[in-house]
Amino acid sequence: MNKYPSYNELSKRIFDFNISAFDMLAVEIFQFQYTHNEIYRRFVDIRNINPADIQKAEQIPFLPITFFKTHRVQTTEFEPRAIFESSGTTQSVNSKHYIKDTGLYTENFIKGFELFYGNTRDWCILGLLPSYLERSNSSLIVMVDELIRRSGHEKSGFYINQYDELAECLNRLERQRQKTLLIGVTFALLDFAEAYPAELKFTTVMETGGMKGRRAEIIRAEVHDRLKAAFKVSKIHSEYGMTELLSQAYSGGDGIFYTTDRMKVLLRSEDDPYRILTPGDKETQGIINVIDLANLYSCSFIATDDAGRLYPNGSFEVLGRVDNSDIRGCSLMAL
Repeated sequence: MNKYPSYNELSKRIFDFNISAFDMLAVEIFQFQYTHNEIYRRFVDIRNINPADIQKAEQIPFLPITFFKTHRVQTTEFEPRAIFESSGTTQSVNSKHYIKDTGLYTENFIKGFELFYGNTRDWCILGLLPSYLERSNSSLIVMVDELIRRSGHEKSGFYINQYDELAECLNRLERQRQKTLLIGVTFALLDFAEAYPAELKFTTVMETGGMKGRRAEIIRAEVHDRLKAAFKVSKIHSEYGMTELLSQAYSGGDGIFYTTDRMKVLLRSEDDPYRILTPGDKETQGIINVIDLANLYSCSFIATDDAGRLYPNGSFEVLGRVDNSDIRGCSLMAL
């Protein structure tokens, strides 16, 4: 096998490459992860794929996201600086993401946030994430905590159930015309909106998804309609991220998500989990696959359980969740 760049070289290039070279870098990372990630290598081998035949991003095998529940998905040998863990019920098995370089995660999400929302120091950032604050290993909490720290605003901070304090804080910030980001888990934003409706002219409301068993699941459009009515705003923003990824995508309020240069979404067929949809396909929607170049030390090629629609400019829409029967049927979990 050819000699591929070291992880030190690759980690530097993740933040310094021309977007036209995305496929080239993705293929290099694939070769690196095939070489240094035993679980991913066994997954590729059991599919009888010759890594030397991979020439473009669409040919790269995508690892089912459920492997993060059942295996230690790790590229190179290292002691993790952090372990991000998904939320779940006491009966469920949570995903675990072993993090070698927390600095890489921080640099990546800061660059991603500022690409869409500008300098963090221009914002007052309020985190309404009660279910996540109860856990010390949430990647979302790490992200919002760092955004709060970098904002430098005296009122930036987390709120758990202090809705009265949050309402008072928002009222004060609105009077000051301070640009504010209220980022929250869906059920908490709905609870707060029902208890303290208000007109927000200088506040961006961003939901991160998730009812976490607190409320009946409702579609994103209905969530946004309720929040828009309560806060008298025209748009509700959204963040698309997950424990298994180190990159995020953002929607400015129309339900269409946009990625950074280090993240790319492809769709696989609902009928054939190994077939990537192309612009000429009759199928207009499928299941979301994500290339996350920042996932250098785990796996950058993730087959999620989210149904979606992809647009020609690379933006995408999330249509809901699907079960995992297509992947389970391949009998690959025995790895």
